[in-house]
Amino acid sequence: MYAYLQGKFTYKSPALVYVDVNGIGFEVNISLNTYSYIQNLEEGKLFTHLQVKEDGHVLFGFFDRGEKEMFLLLISISGVGAATARMMLSSLKPEELNRAILQGNVKLLESVKGIGKKTAERLVLELKDKMGKHSPDANLSVQVGNSLEQDALNALTALGITRSQAEQSIQKIILAEPSVLKLEDLIKKALKAI
Repeated sequence: MYAYLQGKFTYKSPALVYVDVNGIGFEVNISLNTYSYIQNLEEGKLFTHLQVKEDGHVLFGFFDRGEKEMFLLLISISGVGAATARMMLSSLKPEELNRAILQGNVKLLESVKGIGKKTAERLVLELKDKMGKHSPDANLSVQVGNSLEQDALNALTALGITRSQAEQSIQKIILAEPSVLKLEDLIKKALKAI
């Protein structure tokens, strides 16, 4: 119903923010990840998801589209509600969740409060294919954040390099040369490292 809200942040806590949009105050539930981005901002934009339940309407906000997409993927899984998905996004960054699911890292998913072994395994089983497809449309829908690493990964997979090979190469460059800040430089160095 609401794609995003843009306005002044009149109240902020690690779990909740009030967004004043032209005199109307919206109470928006957020993750720690989103809070880390907005904690020093006076105003901004939050991408939103409205959850309608019998006992009320709850608005969830996300700093970027990638986090919102990850949230929607998580709540599509049986046994993962909005509160659990928010907890997951508070414990792990969207990129880390994406990587954990693609790599089948059940242990990392289990480290999140409220996620047991069966739920972690179900997340990997049901989301791995959705996240691992290499079609351009699939990459847009699961692109997580706008990080340099994610952009480089998208570029390399678009060039026909396998996702796992691209991830390994990018990680190697980031660990060896953390000073690389330009996307073009990271892609060129990653291509050489493959």
